[in-house]
Amino acid sequence: MKKIPIAIVDDKRLLRNTLAEQLQYNQPIEVLFTAENGIDFLQQMEDRPKNNHPLVVLMDIEMPEMDGLETVLISKEIYPDIQFLMLTAFSEDEKIFDAVKAGASGYLLKDENILKIVSSIKELLYDGSVPMSPIVAKRTLEMLKISNKPISAIPKNEDVIDYLSSREMDILQEIVSGLNYKEIAEKLFISPHTVRKHIANIYDKLHVSNKTAAIKIALKKKWFN
Repeated sequence: MKKIPIAIVDDKRLLRNTLAEQLQYNQPIEVLFTAENGIDFLQQMEDRPKNNHPLVVLMDIEMPEMDGLETVLISKEIYPDIQFLMLTAFSEDEKIFDAVKAGASGYLLKDENILKIVSSIKELLYDGSVPMSPIVAKRTLEMLKISNKPISAIPKNEDVIDYLSSREMDILQEIVSGLNYKEIAEKLFISPHTVRKHIANIYDKLHVSNKTAAIKIALKKKWFN
């Protein structure tokens, strides 16, 4: 049986090394590499040939230099086929939604046993499911029940200015034009971090998880000439 190639991103060396050993021991998993933060992950990905990329990345959230949410948001644009499974000690409501908005495909707590993590990786790849620890799934369901925010469709109002802010419109237009984060930041005289925050809001409002989907909506609705 061919092993599933994965990567592990966590700032705690002992944890990521232990997890790598446990996942590879008598399991259909091959840990291609580990990284200590988002910058380390992206740098290692740049150095790897395309035919040797992980299919799934276990991603921590709280990390120095570049956290998991920002890493997933950037990585989904560059590597849209990679699935990101958040493996974290946090189950706060905001973290769950932020992870989903960034493009994560699942959310497990670190105290899950190895067999659960392995089965979640398989489900994610082969069944198209969204793995979540029971406590996370429960909290997500509770949040959806009490939320008054529509979650199923983009507003029908064709006047996008009433939907996206003027700054979000500016940034979306530059995305459609093909500019990257750094180029948009330089053109609009704002920081790359601010650009990423605006893009996360755009994705949330358009109910998409990547740049390609946002561009398709903008072109379909002819928001820009």
